[in-house]
Amino acid sequence: MSTDRTMGGVTGHSNVTLGETAVSLTLLKPKPLMNISGSSVAGALRNSVKVPDAMILIHDSLSHKPKALSPKIGGSANGHNGVRSIISALGGETRFHRLRIGIGRGPGDAAGYVLSRLPEEEKLYWNGDGIGLDLICNELERIARKQLGSQGLP
Repeated sequence: MSTDRTMGGVTGHSNVTLGETAVSLTLLKPKPLMNISGSSVAGALRNSVKVPDAMILIHDSLSHKPKALSPKIGGSANGHNGVRSIISALGGETRFHRLRIGIGRGPGDAAGYVLSRLPEEEKLYWNGDGIGLDLICNELERIARKQLGSQGLP
């Protein structure tokens, strides 16, 4: 991982195998906070895959139960300010993949809840030994297979 000004954050790139599918994968952790990350993500898109439907955004979702993974392509931001920032920076483009990670709704202020520490049970679920990471990898493979299939590749 390294800081890349042209990509607007910390990036990593590698050829990886997801399940049985070999893919070229670029990861970006935008430098700006999520709610204002749109220009960074749009810049990374222009400097890497170029087409929105090859991009996968992984983000939290108050609308989904904790430990739920909900894939989606296109559609509105559903009140998520970070997704709204990205859609705006992409000129209204919404044809990108999203993996929404459920965090549920906690008591009190939504912003305070979103910024609070993840409960230990959820940390264990999403870490390298938990099944949450396997769910994410399986979904990434499904998307990669779909992309390769649409390009006429096996």
